[in-house]
Amino acid sequence: MPANSSNKQLLLIGASRGLGLALAQEYLGRGWEVVATERVDRPSGLHELAQSHHGRLEIERVDINHPDQVGTLRARLAAREFDMLFVNAGVTTANHETAAEVSTDEFMRVMVTNALSPMRVVEVLQDLVRPGGTIGVMSSGRGSIANNENGHEDVYRGSKAALNMFMRSFAARHSDIPRTLLLMAPGWVRTDLGGPEARLDIADSIPNLADTMDAQAGIPGLRYLDYLGRQLPW
Repeated sequence: MPANSSNKQLLLIGASRGLGLALAQEYLGRGWEVVATERVDRPSGLHELAQSHHGRLEIERVDINHPDQVGTLRARLAAREFDMLFVNAGVTTANHETAAEVSTDEFMRVMVTNALSPMRVVEVLQDLVRPGGTIGVMSSGRGSIANNENGHEDVYRGSKAALNMFMRSFAARHSDIPRTLLLMAPGWVRTDLGGPEARLDIADSIPNLADTMDAQAGIPGLRYLDYLGRQLPW
């Protein structure tokens, strides 16, 4: 076991690239053992990362838009217990398309990927997280209804607002279980999703986001926070 091992276990859903891959690297650097997932049809940078971390990164394959694959993953991990489950998922449509203009198929793709599927993952995998552990989901500052002052990206915004609402319902239903529940906003980051004009580099966001989540560990209840630990308005 490496000297910097923390003996903590992270189950990271959606780590093929971008913020998810950076989160896997960040927590490996903090001494955690990580089980990270990639899409079945999209081998990722996780494999190179695994080679440099001496067995502390396990790679699973799952497409969260297929509930049967999520159920199969649950069965494979049934004997495991994790300190944190984090679900990272996000797609968007062209930001000039309003809800009235977007096609029904595109609307469904964004809503299913950003809101429905992450919550199905949380529901199916929640009991793999130890009592007192953390369940986190990648939300967005654009999921804040109160902060929507320009009306742009309304389909993406709507999907993240829906995710936030679903997590509030989940928290209410499971208020008797003392877990930390986090909706995390990483900031506007230069990734495939954020685009080249984004204000932050991954290195500006992810270490701070991980610091924020680690600082919240052991505090039960749901919070909607940005990567610097600031509470966001619903």
